[in-house]
Amino acid sequence: PVYDALYSLLSSDIILKYTEENKIEVAPLAYMRGRTLSRAFIILDEAQNTTVAQMKMFLSRIGEKSKAVITGDISQSDLPKNVKSGLEHSIKILKNIEGIAFHYFDKKDVIRHRLVSKILEAYDNADNINV
Repeated sequence: PVYDALYSLLSSDIILKYTEENKIEVAPLAYMRGRTLSRAFIILDEAQNTTVAQMKMFLSRIGEKSKAVITGDISQSDLPKNVKSGLEHSIKILKNIEGIAFHYFDKKDVIRHRLVSKILEAYDNADNINV
């Protein structure tokens, strides 16, 4: 999904150039351990699939003059039922820390296809129906 977004914003040539210059790096979460990401804009995508330990590890990588954006939908977690989502946990424990903010999107923010927001609404309504 990160590459999809990049290619919708920049040309292939620019992405290749920035990747070669290490201005853009896409790396699996597993490769973050031990790193400090200073002077960086860091995006953790699909964070609903992180464990509590993975989320803590990611958040502790943030270095000087860096900003981190974490995206995820807790309703779309692929974690096993007995594993707590790092995203859900972080929302609960970090909400009162100055310098940390949360923004919640809903159906009206969907911009993929006009039918997607209607599909999401139908699924929300299905919770009230015995399907």
